[in-house]
Amino acid sequence: MRMPVPPIKDRRQIHRLLSEFFDEHKVSRFNKAVSEICRFYRLKRPRVEWFEYLDWGRTAGRTFENGTIYLVHPENWKRGLKYNSEKQWINTVYHEMGHYILWTDAEAKADLFAARMERNVEPRRSPRGVNARSTRRRAA
Repeated sequence: MRMPVPPIKDRRQIHRLLSEFFDEHKVSRFNKAVSEICRFYRLKRPRVEWFEYLDWGRTAGRTFENGTIYLVHPENWKRGLKYNSEKQWINTVYHEMGHYILWTDAEAKADLFAARMERNVEPRRSPRGVNARSTRRRAA
């Protein structure tokens, strides 16, 4: 399945904003990056809550079905023992946004999935609606 993503120019801008937020901790940079992603997918911005650590340090982010995203703040991320790079943090943000994008508007996506699954599944019928030859055989 192909997943549409924003054009490369927009993705570079988003990545730059996330990188600046990781370095400078200016929330406006993060908000603009997330808003750019949401604008492309025509979704409202998720509620993001910042944490020192999640799941006793085993998890970097978590997305809930109600649209809330929990993320480890970059200040705390940098203190991590194993995964503390900017690249890993940005990947975590993208990963959690992926969950948000795929869970948002679940009913419409389920309807679209059902319609696509049913498309061209029914056997083809003759132009008159019923195959006349098979009807004659049954009658005979």
